[in-house]
Amino acid sequence: MAPSKSYLVLPLLMLISISNLHASWGARKLLQTSQPAQPTIPSLPKPTLPLPTIPLPTLPTNPSLPQLPTLPTLPTAIPKMALPPQLAASLPTMPSFPNLPTTIPSLPFASSPPSN
Repeated sequence: MAPSKSYLVLPLLMLISISNLHASWGARKLLQTSQPAQPTIPSLPKPTLPLPTIPLPTLPTNPSLPQLPTLPTLPTAIPKMALPPQLAASLPTMPSFPNLPTTIPSLPFASSPPSN
């Protein structure tokens, strides 16, 4: 079975090498030939604008705006604010949560390893 695979691979490699040779010959021939002359773009004539025969109308001017009223002056001193009086009845106290243990309890069946 191994010799039949080599019979398929060898012609494939030969075909690839020959096609590469033909491609390189074609590329060399294209590089050696001269480029055809590029066509030139003709220049367009410049248009002439007609001169105005009548004067252009004048634009109306904006009417003047009325004067803005003067703004009142802002106070410079900040008035002192008094806090409202304390309520006679105090607020109810919030119930506290029970204390949660912060240590992990030891399990009776899992003994610690003996120390040497």
